[in-house]
Amino acid sequence: MSKEQSYVLKAWEVTLRKTQQAKKRANSVFGTVSVAPHTDHDVTSDENDDETTTNRNSLEEFYHAERVLPNGDYYTGQWYDNFPHGQGKYLWTDGCMYIGEWYNGKTMGHGKFGWPSGATYEGEFKSGYMDGIGTYMGPSGDAYKGQWVMNLKHGHGVKSFANGDAYDGEWRRGLQEGQGKYQWSDGCHYTGEWKNGTIFGKGSFVWTNGNRYDGCWDEGFPRGNGTYKWDDGSFYVGNWSKDPEEMNGTYYPSGNEGSLEWDPKDLFNNLSEYTICSGERVPMLPSQKKLSVWNSSKRIEKPRRMLVDGRVSVDVDNRAFEKMNMWGNDTSEGGADMRKELDAELMRLEAEGLHSLKPSAVPMKLPKAGRKQGETISKDHRNYDLMLNLQLGIRHSVGRQAPSASLDLKPSAFDPKDKIWRRFPREGTKYTPPHQSTEFKWKDYCPLVFRSLRKLFKVDPADYMLSICGDDALRELSSPGKSGSFFYLTNDDRYMIKTMKKSETKVLLRMLAAYYNHVRAFENSLVIRFFGLHCVKLNGPTQKKVRFVIMGNLFCSKYSVHRRFDLKGSSLGRTTDKPESEIDSNTILKDQDLGFIFRLQKAWYQEFIRQIDKDCEFLEQERIMDYSLLVGIHFREASVAGELIPSGAQTPIGESEEDAGHRLSRSEVDDLLSEPSRWASIRLGTNMPARAERTMRKNDSELELVGEPTGEFYDVVMIFGIIDILQDYDISKKLEHAYKSIQYDPTSISAVDPRLYSRRFRDFIFKVFTDDN
Repeated sequence: MSKEQSYVLKAWEVTLRKTQQAKKRANSVFGTVSVAPHTDHDVTSDENDDETTTNRNSLEEFYHAERVLPNGDYYTGQWYDNFPHGQGKYLWTDGCMYIGEWYNGKTMGHGKFGWPSGATYEGEFKSGYMDGIGTYMGPSGDAYKGQWVMNLKHGHGVKSFANGDAYDGEWRRGLQEGQGKYQWSDGCHYTGEWKNGTIFGKGSFVWTNGNRYDGCWDEGFPRGNGTYKWDDGSFYVGNWSKDPEEMNGTYYPSGNEGSLEWDPKDLFNNLSEYTICSGERVPMLPSQKKLSVWNSSKRIEKPRRMLVDGRVSVDVDNRAFEKMNMWGNDTSEGGADMRKELDAELMRLEAEGLHSLKPSAVPMKLPKAGRKQGETISKDHRNYDLMLNLQLGIRHSVGRQAPSASLDLKPSAFDPKDKIWRRFPREGTKYTPPHQSTEFKWKDYCPLVFRSLRKLFKVDPADYMLSICGDDALRELSSPGKSGSFFYLTNDDRYMIKTMKKSETKVLLRMLAAYYNHVRAFENSLVIRFFGLHCVKLNGPTQKKVRFVIMGNLFCSKYSVHRRFDLKGSSLGRTTDKPESEIDSNTILKDQDLGFIFRLQKAWYQEFIRQIDKDCEFLEQERIMDYSLLVGIHFREASVAGELIPSGAQTPIGESEEDAGHRLSRSEVDDLLSEPSRWASIRLGTNMPARAERTMRKNDSELELVGEPTGEFYDVVMIFGIIDILQDYDISKKLEHAYKSIQYDPTSISAVDPRLYSRRFRDFIFKVFTDDN
């Protein structure tokens, strides 16, 4: 017996043992099961490896099945077209169990899922996820009853913790957010606003002795205006903060004169004992459980391979090929004859396919990886001195000692005249260090506002200076933008520096107060983030001024960006002018190059449309137009050869990780969803899991911006945000609109009135992004 034959026999023996063990487990869980040999050739690769009792009327109808599957899993219930479909029970070899409704092999509808630890979930399921109304009972005593979205608590719900604490209120992506009440086991309770699982906003904390605090909170502690009341009627009103320098207030006795033997700092020490219980983590998510069955060939249309000469090959069932070659490279006469027959059959099918099959859409491939963007500004670079000036100025501005900035700013802070000039001679001054660059003057525009913005965006000053002013040089992008501005990137890709025209500087300063209030009110705003506005005035005969703004780099992510799109919603001139051979992952594509519809999970989509509306209303009020939604796509699944793998054309659902090791799997998304703390890396527009559906445009609709959906889906991670928000609808844009309207459709050009631009932009974006039902 050859080595290959011995390996196959060993594998068969292992499978047989698993089958016998599964039958015993199934009998203990579901009761005694009567099984008999079955004749369903579609379920396993060897009809003798599975035993089942079937009760079917025809291949196209539902029927009842009791199956011990090859890997040891057990299923009993309704079956249709190779999938559990209807009511059924499934027992996995690790002890997990599901009893309830199925749809095409996925848990869908009402059901109950049990874990080996004793934890249970009973409620609604959708596409394999806990989704809808349901109750989770943890093995240690945790219990949650309420709304779920994609395995996460989302909506209203009540949770009882094992330590005796309880929370009743709103949840968002697995964490307390919104209005809610948390009661500790000793009877103390908090009622008010929450954010990301912590007390944040306005609320009241009540102690069992009758004392209470009413006011503002930040990350679990009082911050801002608030009142502490004693049960005797006395109270303390003031501004609260962990920083003693910001703490101040007034004590009001109840009527009896007496000294206050109480320090407001004691409140913080007392509250530090009351922590929010994180609760138990859901062990294994139902959506992570794989079924040991094959995908239906009827429901999945595999992309056909394009031959070298342009012909379309005919799909052949790989499982049949594996069956015929299960003995390895058999050199026997029978094995050789079998291979000859298979080769002849393949040739016949391909020949027939030349006449009977229409070419399908060409399979998509990952774009070639672009080089790291930008040219490093070395000592011989023409802008080397400018870079040194910029770094010296930033180091001076950010490192300068300043009082702790409050987010409540006076109107004078936004005055365009609020700017600081500083001279930087080479020999240095009392305030500036000596340096090797040319002498220059440095201007800070509205320094208090941008310091507050950096604080609002949670930018650490030391990290900010290290990124821009560290030993690593900046990188200059190879060519200026359409406006003539130059762009520079920090070496860690976190920040982008853009040179500004005087008109753009005026627009930013004019709208700065509205911008500040907008991003403060909407933390998930998709509008580009600004961190500083400065000017370098070079000494010499020209007295050249270089104005620049520091922004966040939208595409700074742990995910590589495979495709980039700049979307405006207009059609005129909105296509890339590069040939296909020159397009790589760094190429910015435009509206008419887009071949996808992006499907977001329901909760994210609702938040997305709300935020797009708010951001566009803000830009419309500020008379801004010509902005874009910059979109980056990371495709999650690709073969070794670089071909993108549609989410519906995967390997068999029961395939092992070793067999599927050449590509990513859906389990990455489930791992992310299983631990809510990891959602900190995801916010609206940043590292968002989604599905991209491929679209095709009609040949006779060249100006059609959104093509017809094809039903071909790809699992992606998305990054997007609104950029280029400094273009005012001034006289030059009005003239451009009037001139182009003579030659083209006025609604197709980019330069239009801000109100019309906002409406057109939203109409287009809401066609490109949709709910993933």
